[in-house]
Amino acid sequence: MSEPGSWGQIHIAADDPDRIEEQLIEHGALAVTFSDAEDTPVFEPGPGELRLWPRTVVTGLFEGAADLVGVATVLVAGAHCQPAHIRIDGLADRAWEREWLKDFRPMAFGQRLWVSPHQAQACWPDDAVVLRMDPGLAFGTGTHPTTRLCLNWLDQTDLSGCHVIDYGCGSGVLAVAAALLGAARVTAFDIDPQAMTATLENARANKVADKITLCPTEQPPTQPADIVVANILAGTLVDLAAPLSALVKPGGHLVMSGILAEHAQSVHAAFAEQFLLNAANSEAWVRLDGRRFAPHD
Repeated sequence: MSEPGSWGQIHIAADDPDRIEEQLIEHGALAVTFSDAEDTPVFEPGPGELRLWPRTVVTGLFEGAADLVGVATVLVAGAHCQPAHIRIDGLADRAWEREWLKDFRPMAFGQRLWVSPHQAQACWPDDAVVLRMDPGLAFGTGTHPTTRLCLNWLDQTDLSGCHVIDYGCGSGVLAVAAALLGAARVTAFDIDPQAMTATLENARANKVADKITLCPTEQPPTQPADIVVANILAGTLVDLAAPLSALVKPGGHLVMSGILAEHAQSVHAAFAEQFLLNAANSEAWVRLDGRRFAPHD
């Protein structure tokens, strides 16, 4: 008999993951997740495209008392998978919020900026600017190379008196960082309502909500700013080249990330007419940043 608070998992390597998912849910799975069976990267799908891996592991989470051997038997009998492709194991109950936060530690960006969980204790340098943030529903805590590239740029730039736009704000980490680093005001925009909620919560938690204006998800910003930061996918950057360029004041700066190295040239070409762009790399990702040409240039 399973212990109170324990869980059971069944993992199936599948060529038809959707069919396996349906069967697991039908047999009482509390949750179903997909993961890659072969560590194959899947980058930037096209519009409306959902890509899965060539071979996918489907994992069903069940209450500990569930008969997972019986579930596996049904799957094999229905020719949905082979016995060798099934693995069953247990999962002890834990305080999951604390469990997954334990590996999220303070991180330094540039010379001054730190991003830290709310509960973390550390001896900060005297000039440290500490942004408190726990991982949440929206993208961006500084752990991904694209976010790191943008945070490093913000840390190395004098933002005093500047109006900064965070276009595609996710968790709001870039917007909050800009406010903490001295920007006079920040405009944050994202098409995802969860991102706007997360940005507001993180702005309040870091006591900079008075500096940050949230745009409605259906109304992108229109007022040009001194600095525009866009950590979004390369294809979206190319599609938004005209409106993003127009958001940067002449002489202002555009910072773009979320760009895989093989896509950097196409993004550069889309903006080269109006910007003198520099490139910085982190792992497989590229940041393009530069100044918009002014009329007297």
